[in-house]
Amino acid sequence: MTAPELNEAFLAQAAATYNFRLGQPQPLAITKDGAVLFSRTPARDFAADLFELDARTGAVRTLATVSSLLGGATEQLSEAEQARRERTRTATRGIMSAQLAGDDRTVFIPLGEQVYLLDRKSGDARALALGEGGVFDPRLSPDGAHVAFVRGGEVWTCATAPGATPQRLVERASADFELGCAEFAAQEELSRTRGLWWSPDNRALLFQRTDVRPVEIVYVADPRHPSKPPVAFRYPRAGTANAIVDLGVVSVDGGEPRWLTWDLARWPYLAAVRWPARGPLTLVVLDREQYEVALLAVDVETGQVRTLLVERDAAWVNLPAGAPAWLDDGSGFLWMTEARGAWTLELHDASGAHQRSLTAPGFGLLELVGLDGDGGALVLASDDPLELQLWRVPLDGAAPARLTSEPGVHAATASGATIVVTSALAVGGTVTQVRAAGAPARTLPAVSEAPSLVPTTELCTVEHAGVPLHVAVTRPRQLEAGRRYPVLLKVYGGPHRQFVTRARDSYLMDQWYADAGFIVVRCDGRGTPHRGREWERATLHDLISIPLDDQAAALQGVGARFPELDLDRVGVFGWSFGGYLSAMAVLQRPELFKAAVAGAPVTDWALYDTAYTERYMKLPSNNPEGYARASLLTYASALTRPLLLIHGTTDDNVHFANTLALIEALYLAGKRAEVIALSGTHMVLDPKLTLARERAHIEFFRQHLGAPR
Repeated sequence: MTAPELNEAFLAQAAATYNFRLGQPQPLAITKDGAVLFSRTPARDFAADLFELDARTGAVRTLATVSSLLGGATEQLSEAEQARRERTRTATRGIMSAQLAGDDRTVFIPLGEQVYLLDRKSGDARALALGEGGVFDPRLSPDGAHVAFVRGGEVWTCATAPGATPQRLVERASADFELGCAEFAAQEELSRTRGLWWSPDNRALLFQRTDVRPVEIVYVADPRHPSKPPVAFRYPRAGTANAIVDLGVVSVDGGEPRWLTWDLARWPYLAAVRWPARGPLTLVVLDREQYEVALLAVDVETGQVRTLLVERDAAWVNLPAGAPAWLDDGSGFLWMTEARGAWTLELHDASGAHQRSLTAPGFGLLELVGLDGDGGALVLASDDPLELQLWRVPLDGAAPARLTSEPGVHAATASGATIVVTSALAVGGTVTQVRAAGAPARTLPAVSEAPSLVPTTELCTVEHAGVPLHVAVTRPRQLEAGRRYPVLLKVYGGPHRQFVTRARDSYLMDQWYADAGFIVVRCDGRGTPHRGREWERATLHDLISIPLDDQAAALQGVGARFPELDLDRVGVFGWSFGGYLSAMAVLQRPELFKAAVAGAPVTDWALYDTAYTERYMKLPSNNPEGYARASLLTYASALTRPLLLIHGTTDDNVHFANTLALIEALYLAGKRAEVIALSGTHMVLDPKLTLARERAHIEFFRQHLGAPR
């Protein structure tokens, strides 16, 4: 049988729309009366403008556009901001954040290295004159009277009144210290991108001090543009030294900072900072190998630190998403723990003492969204790991109440009685709704393009090792009875990410591959999230053996159930951890996997960063056998199947050195792989490169797996 023609129109549409994510509204701020400020790009442009929805009337109006603020000039991003967007995988540009001053009338808008104050009622906007030099991470004080920012690794502030002059508040001791910025490990692996916080009373600034001297310098060169000098930055590889982090606090009026520290030898990682209006400055800290998490309360005036709670895990601790959250009156806080085998929500008093558990382990808790201001907590949870629903959990111990009902994956943000829910649905795509007290539900309008196809993906389970594996199978829409189709395993398979859910539109590209003459399979095996502590901790000391075994078992299970899958012709492809697993699949299981495309793979965990790698693999000195067993370089001489490697040469997360190390190991073993080197980072944003990548995948798999038979 001749391979089906490629659906070029859909591929071009998917690439131009960033897989249909452009044009979707992104909530940024909620006013006290329930209006929602949101950003949104056009359907085929990455630059976002700012809009407002009035929850009472449903009216939507434009507050500011990139062109109106910049007057036609080009948005300029500092190297620090570019790096932070890479850390957070932020693809869009333009108006990415908006902060409301205490009067709810003034909107603070950072835009590249410029900052603006916008009057919501009049629509008038003015740029703040912050002087010469780059502006990084500007933050408006709660009362709107000052803006704090980082310039040249130092902390600055400026009054927002017209004509005000910026002032440097804290000067760094030398170029070996950075102030006000989160270090690489915090941004990339601990979900903390901030290093600068206002006090709730507007009178002081809290800032991070980072001693970068112990951290190795890595030079990332762009061979596509050889006239550009290499970029030097501090990257802590597994087993090497991390930055040393502590905090300082300084009055907005200036003066010497007070330095705040804790037991850094025991807890070197600063994972989260909370400074509530009522309640102490609170820190979440971790030990190096992340066996232990502690919640610390700091007296800002005296520097005294007291421990509110400490939790340990024999494998590793996960950070609680959204916790801690202090109660409005400061009498206690909410915490999330996996100590009972799965995430549960707890209420603690101000001393840290446990008051009551608010959910059971079987509830399927995943994230604390916040407090609703009426004696309840909003959480995301589901006892079905294919979904995520929004719930209200009463703080008095009463039964939780479900707030969403449609099958799919729901996310939420809230302020007071207003909730914004973004729902990736099993039927109907992605919808964002505003639920405000005393008003009907309103939809934040999207301008994204509708996909020209609808996935036919079927979800099923395969029993393996006594547990069910969730599997997604996508067949051609024009499936021909009696024919057998080559199979593509589209894989991630590692920590932090679910690949199989009831979010229909996540399978759009799977359908494109299927219509090109394949059957596409996904599986979430052990080590992936939302299945409880034991499931996730199965990969301790070895990130590959169990994940690869589960992926192979899922393929064999669905192959036995569905005869149209030709398991003699299986290809595998993925990006990042998925690229690593894909390459390992053809190296370790060539009897099953006949060809692989590995995008931006980690090839040797000794080349990846400390905070991620050591969480699962521990220090290389404590687990040398595990590092060797999990390294692609160990098995390079075993390559017998076609392997295509794709990697950005300026990737500052999974460095191109990973792919070069594998190429060299293959070369020394007399083996060969195909290589596509891109001029780019870990994210592929350029629609032209996206088009080329997907076509390269299809051509490679058609060459090595053939057409349906």
